[in-house]
Amino acid sequence: MEDFKNFIIKYRGAILGGLIALLALLLRLHILLLWILVIIAGIFIGNYIQNNKEIVIDKIKSYLEKF
Repeated sequence: MEDFKNFIIKYRGAILGGLIALLALLLRLHILLLWILVIIAGIFIGNYIQNNKEIVIDKIKSYLEKF
């Protein structure tokens, strides 16, 4: 019993994370999280393009010239 208690204490973060992940999958929260990640990625990409417009245009032109 002492070994089991030590196991739980040592890996309680992983166990708790696994239970939360299982609950999220059961409630289909992973779809919502995926949408949120896609939206955040779009925000960062748009901000990068806005701040580095000339660099992005040059990279796209050089990429298209390779074809």
